[in-house]
Formats: sequence, structure tokens, C-alpha cells
Amino acid sequence: MTLVQIKDWLKTMDVAEHYYIGRLDNKQEMSLGVYDRPGGTRPVMALGGLRNSSYNVRGISLLLHWTRNKNAAETAVRALWDKLVEVRDLDVGNQHIQYLQMTVSEPIGIGTDADGVYEYVINFNLYYRR
Repeated sequence: MTLVQIKDWLKTMDVAEHYYIGRLDNKQEMSLGVYDRPGGTRPVMALGGLRNSSYNVRGISLLLHWTRNKNAAETAVRALWDKLVEVRDLDVGNQHIQYLQMTVSEPIGIGTDADGVYEYVINFNLYYRR
């Protein structure tokens, strides 16, 4: 499961106008960036080794780069959050996702960028079958 595949899945939620992976190149407003979560996740290893492990975890971090309007940015990130917490049992690329686990209790406001555009971060784990 690649970041491109995760980005393509997020596009189906229709929450942003622009989508990126790895970095926001030209920082267009109303953008959603998809990143590997810093620090990743702990390895999943069953007794008996990898061949006995039935699932793995992928840590994802989203950056919502919205507008100079705080209320509009907060409304957009809440809409995305609400969609993510309802995710159950889906396929991303060739991986079956059993569960999406939020790693914090709400979106993290990180203030504005140099141009005054409000940004939020959402971190979650994707639990998928091996």
C-alpha cells in the first residue's frame, strides 16, 4: 500500500481541491498532503515470526492546508475527521484495511504558514491484512 494509493482513496472523500504526497510543492490553498507518520509504528510480530503475523500497521499523517479563514479551515478539518472515524473494512490498493485508528483525540491545529494559511494535522494508523 503506497502513499499514492492512500491519496487516491482520500480523493474519494472529496474533501480538498488538491492532493499531494510527501510534500506540498506549491502550497495551493484547500490542499491535503499525505505523509508517512514521523516515528512510524511499532512492528507487528507474532510468536513464531513474520509468517505467523496476520496483520501489519501503517502510520499516516495528513496535512490540511486550507485558507486564511480560521472557521473555514476548522470546518474542513472537522468534516475530514468525521469521515475518517467512520472508516471500517475497506480496500486501498491491493490491501484490505481492517481498521483505521486515530492516534489523537482531535485534529491538531498547527497555526498558519508564512502566508497566513491555516493548517491542521491528522494522524492515524491503518491496520491491514498481510
